[in-house]
Formats: sequence, structure tokens, C-alpha cells
Amino acid sequence: MSSITPSTDADASATPAKTVMVVIKGRVQGVFYRNWTIDNATELGLKGWVRNRRNGSVEALFSGSPEKVQEMEQRCRRGPPDAMVTGLEVFPSTDDPGTKFERKPTV
Repeated sequence: MSSITPSTDADASATPAKTVMVVIKGRVQGVFYRNWTIDNATELGLKGWVRNRRNGSVEALFSGSPEKVQEMEQRCRRGPPDAMVTGLEVFPSTDDPGTKFERKPTV
């Protein structure tokens, strides 16, 4: 009698969420970056938030399946058409992403 149980589709859907903090640098304020981020994150089914920082960067928290979070990271490297991304930093995070994706006030 084996104690190993066969894998099911239900097991696959129970993959833990990946949560990352992303800081985007460059010409990313005043170019629709936050709204673009909300649209893309929502399309991918991610939870979290996005906000401007007073230093000119944009900061975001993305949480969801590892594949969808990675896809969002790649999208952030390009950004919306008028943005000029010069840097993207990604950090693992344990912050609570909330229940949806939203805009937060500038910090």
C-alpha cells in the first residue's frame, strides 16, 4: 500500500500565489502607466495595487499564479506606448495584496 496519492487537476489549481513588489523607473509618470497597469493586472487576474512615488518611479504589488505574475513583470518592462522604462526591480513580498487590483495614493 503506497502513501503517495495521484495528482489531480485540483492539486494544480492549488499552486500557491506568488507575490512581488515591483519598482519601475524611467519616464513612467504622466504617461498613463498606472491605468495601464490596472488594466493589464486585471486582465491577468492579479491582485495588488499600483502607485506613484514622489521620486518619479512607479511601485506595484502583484499577486497571483507564478506564470501570470511573470507575464506582468514582462509587460511592465515595456509599459504603455508613451512610457520609457529604464529600470525594473522585482522583490519577493509577503505584503497582503487585498482582494482586487487597485490604485493607491502617491507616497
